Amino acid sequence: MPSTRETVIAIRGALSAPRLGTYELASGRRGDDDPTALALYAWNAQVSAALLAPLHICEVVVRNAVADALEAIYGDRWPWSPGFEQSLPAPQVGYSPRQDLQSARRKATTVGKVIPELKFVFWQKMFTQRNDDRLWRRHLRRVFPNLDSTRTIEQLRESLYGDLEHIRTLRNRIAHHEPIFSRNLGGDLCVIRTLIEHRCKVTADWAMKNQQASELIAAWT
Repeated sequence: MPSTRETVIAIRGALSAPRLGTYELASGRRGDDDPTALALYAWNAQVSAALLAPLHICEVVVRNAVADALEAIYGDRWPWSPGFEQSLPAPQVGYSPRQDLQSARRKATTVGKVIPELKFVFWQKMFTQRNDDRLWRRHLRRVFPNLDSTRTIEQLRESLYGDLEHIRTLRNRIAHHEPIFSRNLGGDLCVIRTLIEHRCKVTADWAMKNQQASELIAAWT
């Protein structure tokens, strides 16, 4: 069996010193025989994996809500609607929702095949001001029936955009195997729950009962 020092040195070499250095700094490493950074790294990986389950449910719920609104405006073949396609921004630089749609439907024959091919940011970009008159004044409260009834459509749509941006950054850090230990992960989980709850409280309760992230978060903090 390798010693603690040998283990730390071996893993630092395998993961790279710069990568593990972030965890060593955060954990206050006291030398090559201190395994604290490895424990933090392992916990970060575990909680990242655990957060994928509620993130998955949240993303599916939100994109289905948006698809519901789009179908009401553009019909049950909305991804192939010229009117919808032309309504999407198509910047020459950076992310293009129109190009994303064109790419997603290229090999698809059904709406159900298109939806999962669209990037997370596509669904987030649907919550911009340009869609207020087209979509959200008529359909936001219908597809998200549990939204705050005292707030305006503009306020609600902006809040949804902000919450989606919040979890998009979390999702991207997890996808790229980056540290998330410095985030308020309990707050992140609350944002995920709230987004699901806007659409369906029963689903939100079920999602929270079927996740292990909260236990891991509590165990470290």
